[in-house]
Amino acid sequence: MAAAGGGGSGAGSCFVLGASGATGQALLRELRARGLFARVTLIGRRRLSLAEESGTAVEQVVVDFERLREHAAAFRGHDVGFCCLGTTRSKAGADGFVRVDRDYVAQAAELARAGGCKHFVLQSSQGANEHSRFLYLRVKGEVEKLVQAVGFDRCTILRPAVLLCARQEFRPMEWLTQRVLGAVAWLFPTAYSVPVETVARAMVASVLQPGGGKVEVLENKAIHQLGKAEPQLGT
Repeated sequence: MAAAGGGGSGAGSCFVLGASGATGQALLRELRARGLFARVTLIGRRRLSLAEESGTAVEQVVVDFERLREHAAAFRGHDVGFCCLGTTRSKAGADGFVRVDRDYVAQAAELARAGGCKHFVLQSSQGANEHSRFLYLRVKGEVEKLVQAVGFDRCTILRPAVLLCARQEFRPMEWLTQRVLGAVAWLFPTAYSVPVETVARAMVASVLQPGGGKVEVLENKAIHQLGKAEPQLGT
C-alpha cells in the first residue's frame, strides 16, 4: 500500500467525499473493517450519525461546497482521497447536478492535490464520455478529464454499471431496475450491474495493489474482479 505509507499498521490518512451515499457508506464500512489508515476524514455538508467502533479514528469536517476553497485545511495531510460524491438530475436539477458531480469534485481534487494527496480514487460511471449527448455521461466524462489534469501521482477511476443497493429513500424506477438487473446478474454477473459493496472493496483494493500507471480506469468487469479479491495488508 504505497500510497498510504504502510502495511497493516494503519498508517497514514485518507478522506472520503460522499460518505452519506450508498457507495460512500459501504466504503466507510470497508475502511473501518480493514484498518488501513490511522485516520479517516469524512468531508461533507453535514455530520453523519456513526456507530461507535474501536480502531480507525473517524473525523468529520463540515464544509460549504459553494465556498469550498475556504475549507482547504480539510484536504491537507491526506495520502489518499476517495470520492463518491454525486447527486441526481431529478433531485438537484440539471444545473445542480453539474455543479455537484463536476464542479465540486474538480475543486475538491485540486485542493487535495495542493494539500499533499498522492492517490485520488474517483467513482464515475459506465459510459462516461465528455462528448456524450446525454448530460449524465457527459458530465462524468468531463469530471474524469478534470481530475486527471490535476496531476496526482496516481489516479484511479472506477466506472461501475447500475449500482445495486438498498436506499433509505424510495425511488420507484430505480427499485424496478435493480430488481430486474438483480435477476439478470445471475446470468451475466459483470455486465450490467454491480453491488455497491463490490465497488467499495474495489476502491480500497486499488490502494493496496500496485498501480497500472499514473491513471488507471476500471470498467465494470474489472471492478467485479478487484472487488472480489481480499488482498492481505502489506501485499
